[in-house]
Amino acid sequence: MSSTTSPSDRWRLDWPTSGGGRVASAKLKSGPEDFQVDEDLGLEGFFGNSDLTSIPGDGEHLCLRLEKRGDNTEYVARELATLSGCRSFDIGFCGLKDRHAVTRQWFSLYRPGLAAEDAAFIDKISGRWPVLSACRYSRKLRRGDHRGNRFIITLRDIAGDKASVEAALDHLKEQGAPNYFGPQRFGIAGANLDRAAAMGPDAMDQRGRSGGRGRKGKNRAGREGSKNVLYFSAARSWLFNEVLALRVEQGSWLTPINGEPGLAGNELEVTGPLWGDGGTSAGGVQAELEQGVVDQAPALVRLFSTTRMKPERRPLAVRPAELAWEWQADGNLTLAFFLAPGQYATTILGDIFELEDMSLGQHNN
Repeated sequence: MSSTTSPSDRWRLDWPTSGGGRVASAKLKSGPEDFQVDEDLGLEGFFGNSDLTSIPGDGEHLCLRLEKRGDNTEYVARELATLSGCRSFDIGFCGLKDRHAVTRQWFSLYRPGLAAEDAAFIDKISGRWPVLSACRYSRKLRRGDHRGNRFIITLRDIAGDKASVEAALDHLKEQGAPNYFGPQRFGIAGANLDRAAAMGPDAMDQRGRSGGRGRKGKNRAGREGSKNVLYFSAARSWLFNEVLALRVEQGSWLTPINGEPGLAGNELEVTGPLWGDGGTSAGGVQAELEQGVVDQAPALVRLFSTTRMKPERRPLAVRPAELAWEWQADGNLTLAFFLAPGQYATTILGDIFELEDMSLGQHNN
């Protein structure tokens, strides 16, 4: 772990790969069509209809599957609230999708008693974003409601041995990749981690939510709350990445070690800590390893002593489902795969490729 001397070198943001090094370089997100994300909702009783003149289902929430290019998920949610005349809180979605991409995802809008106006409202929305499907549903969509996301990603200007890339992809298909949180979570040069380390004891309440007392406190929480939660989450994610990095370096990221917590059904899955009050739920050798890593970042660890957030576990490996790839005539590479919520496409690709994100520096909503 790097020393804590200045923001530029305080936080490691590039972690070891499973193969000891990347086999090629490539350009990512040269255009929105190069990064396509299709949300798979998979909710019981949820039936979308592409015939937008006949909206199926019942309930107070109108659900729309939108296609967007270059727009932030939260920006779209705010705009939908404005267009619908409801509060931003009344808009639901399952997860934040990449901005510099073509993404297809569901939003729910709280519109009780307005089913007769759905067709006209959808026509208004279609002037901003293509509406692919719609339905009525009994409740608001929540984070993590979806089954996962399907990706179609094209990498351009690949520099490296094609046979080595093929071998690395075969290896990825068989064993997966280290399940790191992506660097975007930590902000530019780790700025979110700097802010987490500087947070005062009252920034988060005992349940890991943003703090604040009284009307003035509520107003402050309204402005700063989501940022404080973001910084808190960044600290938790970085500590996980540091533990995973050590397991990768030791060659134990795919193999349970002494003290691995048992999961449902007495099965063992190789996991790392999402830190909470009370430390790690691991025992034995694994607890010593995790505690030793985390103790090197006391400024982050102290955040958790002020909350009652329960320690959790996260798998150390991510295995993309339905992984397939095709080389294009121009030498570019298109990959398709499916990931569960909380898994990152850039993390998987970054285990093989040194990626140059061409979207950095672009400014969109």
